[in-house]
Amino acid sequence: MKGKIITLILFFVLIISCSKEDDGGEMTVGGNPVANNQKTLGASSHDLLADDTFKSMVIEVAYVQGYEPSATAINNFVAFLTERVNKPLGINVVKKPIASPGKATFTNQDIVAIEDANRTEYNSSNQIAVWAFFVDGASSSNTSTSYILGTAYRNTSFVIFEKTIQGLSDSPFEPNRSLLETTVIEHEFGHILGLVNLGAKMQTNHEDTVHAKHCNVQSCLMYWDSESGSSIGNMVSGGTVPKLDSQCLADLKANGGK
Repeated sequence: MKGKIITLILFFVLIISCSKEDDGGEMTVGGNPVANNQKTLGASSHDLLADDTFKSMVIEVAYVQGYEPSATAINNFVAFLTERVNKPLGINVVKKPIASPGKATFTNQDIVAIEDANRTEYNSSNQIAVWAFFVDGASSSNTSTSYILGTAYRNTSFVIFEKTIQGLSDSPFEPNRSLLETTVIEHEFGHILGLVNLGAKMQTNHEDTVHAKHCNVQSCLMYWDSESGSSIGNMVSGGTVPKLDSQCLADLKANGGK
């Protein structure tokens, strides 16, 4: 968008054919097929939401020292999941500090390579695993008028550009950091859960015709921009994280969620 005011855009990227499941020759870590966590975005919507295969979830929160997400944001994230997914054996968070990659900006390929080199939690017989990486740099796709704050790029993987979030929060006239973190985390995970029209079948047509895979309800967490259409700052201006609207909730429930 053109203009003098810097806008913050919640952005997601589908990486197509990240990996291919075969009958043989799969890479494994601890006997678990890595390929099961390297599918396209939205492919694990049902498995994440329902309890017919996976009874629990583990979230591996990897972060560069100094860029750990706030405890409030992680607690909010777990509460968000608890309300939406059927995991009777619980949701476990495993934190993992990693060395700085030593870059100022990151391409999607860079983020994939970091995950492949550092991820240790993969799906097991009854537990589904998620990778969440908080990086000490910015997206290479940033422009002079927009910043990418987070990207969901595989079926169980997303990145938060924590350095960018820290630079745009907790100062006068800026959003509260935990609130901003929570909003971006939950938005990106909404895509992993299959929203919108991304693995969780729409019960009514509510996909934005201009901004694909986003909800057309401006007050919804999965709206592409904000309530006033200018920046994410407006989405959190009321001091609360935007909620999923009734249509998004119906999609999740129909695919195995609460």
